Amino acid sequence: MIVVINYAVGNVKSVCNAFEHIGCEVKLSRNASDIEHSSGLVLPGVAAFGYAMNALGDLADLLKKVVRQGKPILGICVGYQLLFEQSCEHGDNKGLGFISGKVIKLPDGLTIPHMGWNSVELPQNMELFKGIGENKHFYFAHSYYSQTTDSQAKFAYTDYGFKLPAAVQKSNVYGTQFHPEKSGPSGLAVLKNFQKICENY
Repeated sequence: MIVVINYAVGNVKSVCNAFEHIGCEVKLSRNASDIEHSSGLVLPGVAAFGYAMNALGDLADLLKKVVRQGKPILGICVGYQLLFEQSCEHGDNKGLGFISGKVIKLPDGLTIPHMGWNSVELPQNMELFKGIGENKHFYFAHSYYSQTTDSQAKFAYTDYGFKLPAAVQKSNVYGTQFHPEKSGPSGLAVLKNFQKICENY
């Protein structure tokens, strides 16, 4: 069973619906026992970084514990950004720290927020994109992006006037800046791949 972390930040129900659509057993929960006994975790989010971290509260320490023990986690949108060490959104805020780097505002001169469909180059050595193809469109909605210093992480990129990190993989930590649950068949394929990753955990 995959657990979608219920911390009252944005798109949790639509994420659950997407997993149910692909035939995955999924539960929306913030219960420690559910999290510890799950096959994998999903951390969605539509909110400011600091607000999202505050909403996680004590769950942050539990997530750090189980993920460092090897449990797969998928961060989506702000949930993806929380995987990094820190963010400068509305002041300095610490993240979960699974991936070295920080989250900063999109450069001046670009349309902010970055909202809509963009093409993403899909590296075939990233498990989330196995069998999907080399280039697909996904739906984005964000004003901040990840700037990484982590040599152990793999990234997929989209062109938004510069190479914008669109997804990450580092060991059992996965994340998408885009919303797979809003990205049609390609997004569902990403979630299906994450389901397979969790089944092998």
